[in-house]
Amino acid sequence: MSKHIAIITDDPGWHGRELHDAFGRKGYKCTNVSLADCYINVSGQERNKKTNSSLYIPGFENSLPDGVFVRGVQGGTLEEVVFYLDILHALHELKILVYNSARAIERSVDKGMTSFLLDQAGIQTPPTWVGNDVHQAYSFIRRELAIGNKVVAKPLFGSQGKDLQLISKSEDITNFKVYNKIYYLQRFIQTGNENAFDWRIFVIGDQVVASMRREGMDWINNVANGGKCYSAMINDQFADIAKDAVKSVDMHYAGVDVMQDLDGNLWVTEVNSIPAWKGLQSVNNLIVADRLAENFVNCMQKEADITVAS
Repeated sequence: MSKHIAIITDDPGWHGRELHDAFGRKGYKCTNVSLADCYINVSGQERNKKTNSSLYIPGFENSLPDGVFVRGVQGGTLEEVVFYLDILHALHELKILVYNSARAIERSVDKGMTSFLLDQAGIQTPPTWVGNDVHQAYSFIRRELAIGNKVVAKPLFGSQGKDLQLISKSEDITNFKVYNKIYYLQRFIQTGNENAFDWRIFVIGDQVVASMRREGMDWINNVANGGKCYSAMINDQFADIAKDAVKSVDMHYAGVDVMQDLDGNLWVTEVNSIPAWKGLQSVNNLIVADRLAENFVNCMQKEADITVAS
């Protein structure tokens, strides 16, 4: 009997089709699942017949997934997002591979925790201040401006370069928007180009499988904001810092964003636990979903071996 994989997503799109095709080539069946359609029922009704669990996953009423690939976690209120992550935590408690895990997603979605973990692991990441004290926030900005740096203000929870603000002079200090009363302030890394650029390095397991250079239309280089993708070979220094970054947040795979300053120093700015790869694949000669499916199956087998041994 073929294995049955749940792909967590509310918008399968191109990435969902790529994953379905990749797992299909390995003989695996896939079903798209929205976390909003899942629930926990401990009333004694609707218990899963195979596992006797109170977790309901649509499409898996009489069983549970053999593995779960998280392609997206939808937004919502704090309670909604916590509940969606609870479903992933519950699957993990049932000894099912969740790729990437809820804990890994929590670490990367929260930029403050990502910065903390990178720093704890000794990985160079831009000087950053996170908190809700406006006076300390302004002090951090003034110190950076005084030594010739600019500061980027970001939402603590955010992606794709949305709602970023560049603070380049003292007049900007009282004019930028703070999101949900929490400041996430980070030194802007000067790359020497009129338009910003960085490297997106895609790590699966303990290997770098692809990389690209992204160049923005202005100081923001995300592809979602119109940034262009270019094929780019990286050296061991880039590869090592990317792999170390993924290890520090304990992920199966990730898209790591790395910048190089005017002195040649490398800085990890983001570790993405649910990275897109359409742009990356367009400038690299590989099918990323095939590599993900291969690693997923290997991880699933390791999980099964551990369960049997215990």
